[in-house]
Amino acid sequence: MKIEFENNKVLVTGSSRGIGLSIANHFAINGAKVFYTARTIDSFNNSQFPMEIKEKVELRECDFTDSISISNLRKNIEKEISELDILVCNVGSGKSVLDPVPSSEQFEKVLNLNFNSAVNTVREFLPLLEKSSGNILFISSICGLEAYEAPIDYSVAKSALQTFSKHLSKKLAPKGIRVNCLALGNIFFPGGVWDIKMREDPIKVQTMLKTHVPMNRLGEVNEVAQACLFLCSKQASFITGAILTVDGGQTSFFH
Repeated sequence: MKIEFENNKVLVTGSSRGIGLSIANHFAINGAKVFYTARTIDSFNNSQFPMEIKEKVELRECDFTDSISISNLRKNIEKEISELDILVCNVGSGKSVLDPVPSSEQFEKVLNLNFNSAVNTVREFLPLLEKSSGNILFISSICGLEAYEAPIDYSVAKSALQTFSKHLSKKLAPKGIRVNCLALGNIFFPGGVWDIKMREDPIKVQTMLKTHVPMNRLGEVNEVAQACLFLCSKQASFITGAILTVDGGQTSFFH
């Protein structure tokens, strides 16, 4: 089934590498006008874009932990478009400390990156989404569903994001805006955390996959992108408030 997004305007936060880049590329390949974003334009120096879209790529700078930077991005984008069809909030990182009770400063840092960034982005771009009865998709983690082997501040931030997504879906449904969330498992991409872990201790990773992931492998960024495209497409027009796990069955061990 081919999913087309011809003439759709899409914003993907944190899209210079890995999951965000794959999501943005998939939207662009399927006809959308996509705004790729990163903290600096130089962040795109090593980004790979498909040949068929390379000349049409729209690159923008934004620090999504800074509300003023988000506002400036919205003003910049509004010079080209008057409405936004799809917002994908992908910015985040699981890098943190393993302290059982992180400091308030550490909690604030992780929450700002993984939760506040998404809330502030939605607030800023909601007027553009209302004009198109658009879609909002949050990229979260299975760590937000249950207590798992992840930093506690990161898990709390992702849990907050999933709760926000569900509540927001109820608030925005009367305006025709759908809101959904992806809860990701272990996704591999060059330079990502699982690339590093594979190089450091491949046997440990393989053991973890064998004991915790029924499909016995890491996920791929294109698999995340396909799930994203489906939830933002007309084929998912009756789906809102959903949290879709993309984890190779890993959450089946949580129960």
